Amino acid sequence: MPMDLNADLGEGSAHEEAVMAAVTSANIACGGHAGDLETMRDSLRLAARFGVAAGAHPGFPDREGFGRRAMTFAPADVTAFVRDQIEALKAVAAREGVALAHVKPHGMLYNMAATDPALARAIAQAAADAGLPLYFGLAGAQSVMLREAQALGLTALGEGFADRGYAPDGQLWPRSQPGALLPHAQAVAQGVRLATQGHALAVSGEVVAVPAQTLCLHGDGAEAAELARDLRAALEAAGVQVTPLPRA
Repeated sequence: MPMDLNADLGEGSAHEEAVMAAVTSANIACGGHAGDLETMRDSLRLAARFGVAAGAHPGFPDREGFGRRAMTFAPADVTAFVRDQIEALKAVAAREGVALAHVKPHGMLYNMAATDPALARAIAQAAADAGLPLYFGLAGAQSVMLREAQALGLTALGEGFADRGYAPDGQLWPRSQPGALLPHAQAVAQGVRLATQGHALAVSGEVVAVPAQTLCLHGDGAEAAELARDLRAALEAAGVQVTPLPRA
């Protein structure tokens, strides 16, 4: 069974090279919550070196809060700042000879879009405007992100999270609550369960369907390199073919 393994990178982590060596897709911060021309260039070069599919990781323009605070913008403004971030990364990628493969929103922008159709549509419109039709969104039967992306003609791919807790309704458990960030062994086990069984256990114990085509681990954590390495090894030991997604 094939499964893409992605990480959020280009955010200033000291572990980026080790994480990049273990994953198959990289979501590269492009100036909203984190990232600048130098970090974008460095991440793109690492992705090229390791044969990793590079994508844009736009977020709220909130560097102080790392894009993890709720913000309110008109849909047209969301489309504009997301498109600007994607285009910034595209320009650096063009200079480096790297073709971008996908778009994945970051942080609170992602979480809010999972339940807000207008916000989800505004983000997906930016991806469409930028000519990147492969789009990562929260996996699940009720995923607003995937529905709105598909409505705009994008190839929408369901994403599961190895290192995040789930609510019973399939949303990510809020970072402000206990259980939001899984410890190492639990994250590895959840990643394998998502890849092989298509579900996770919610923080309250319920089984949650998560039909993921790509698995995410966060590249900014203290144990990011170890998690990336151990999760990939566990996936392969379970018979999962860890491989990049076909480009749209």
